[in-house]
Amino acid sequence: MRRRSTGSVCFPRAAAALVAAALLVPGCEGPGGDGSPAGTGPATADGRAVSPLENPDGTKPGLAPVTAAADRAAAREIIGGLPTKGRGPKTGYDRDEFGYAWMDTADGVPLARNGCDTRNDLLRRDGRDLRFRSGSDCVVIAMTLHDPYTGTAIEWRKQRASEVQIDHVVPLSYSWQMGSSRWPESKRERFANDVLNLIPVEGRANSAKGDSGPASWLPPDRRIRCAYAVRFAQVAVKYELPVTAPDKQAMLRQCGG
Repeated sequence: MRRRSTGSVCFPRAAAALVAAALLVPGCEGPGGDGSPAGTGPATADGRAVSPLENPDGTKPGLAPVTAAADRAAAREIIGGLPTKGRGPKTGYDRDEFGYAWMDTADGVPLARNGCDTRNDLLRRDGRDLRFRSGSDCVVIAMTLHDPYTGTAIEWRKQRASEVQIDHVVPLSYSWQMGSSRWPESKRERFANDVLNLIPVEGRANSAKGDSGPASWLPPDRRIRCAYAVRFAQVAVKYELPVTAPDKQAMLRQCGG
């Protein structure tokens, strides 16, 4: 049987109140590539992506650049409020500890129990020119995805499913080492299926990330790195997770801190 516990790290109320504040700063430096790699489509904005500042529950698509100085300051305030600790052991980690993949029954998160699994919910949220399986308004079989991580457009077909993967912004293994090993299973299921923590992205970029934190991996497209850091922080605040000190510093640097 799995061990159950409700242990967590306490966050200041003020930090939680700032979850909605987020932003990205073009051109911020950090680990990762020196620019957007060649993709399956032209580097282009899709006109629908929303800044984390305006998308605190994750129900709107993508990650969009925001450049206002006030928003950069708000982003740094969110990140600056995160508590830090070292990574714990990975002992006992298994994907199944977070429920079966893309379950529709993780109560307490947006889009739960809508008759469509989490993966297809996200493809519908972020994809354009959607085509569905015959007789279904859930199962996406083709779409155009404007990938925020690489800045490329991907013409995706279900026959090549791995070309688009769903990224856990705060990886499940990372969360396990930072405290989710002590959560009740129901909270881990919410975490794994919460659209705030999930973004469809290029499969190769997601595979390269693995379970890295921001100190060792950031999106190849530098324009989106602050937005990514803010989303990472939003998830950490919501689920009362600390981050490592190097990750916190890397996140602050992306937003001008």
